[in-house]
Amino acid sequence: MLAVAQAARAVAYAPYSRYAVGAALLGDDGRIFGGCNVENAAFPQGVCAEAGAISAMVLAGVRKAQAVLVLGGGPRMITPCGGCRQKLREFCDPHTFQVLAVNDDGQQQQWTLEQLFPSSFGPDHLS
Repeated sequence: MLAVAQAARAVAYAPYSRYAVGAALLGDDGRIFGGCNVENAAFPQGVCAEAGAISAMVLAGVRKAQAVLVLGGGPRMITPCGGCRQKLREFCDPHTFQVLAVNDDGQQQQWTLEQLFPSSFGPDHLS
């Protein structure tokens, strides 16, 4: 997953913030889907890396994910923004879905989506 996130981050389009982000989403079929942030001069019309990875997964016909790895620049860990947490919630079990972060120094940290997004609203609420 790290190699996919690194490759995605390398091609991110971030001319305004200069903060490139790469994401790798592990589908329940074992395939890994990459995504990068794509900024736009008309804020906030950009796309987050996690949203790009979700789109790639859905395009491939996969509807459930097991984990996401996010990679930003610098020594601090980054996690998905609130909007991406909701997007990820659509395609996973928040109690088991793993959110992994790696910084430029190679340090790693992980959480479940439930830890980052407690008591979230999801598809099961509409059943």
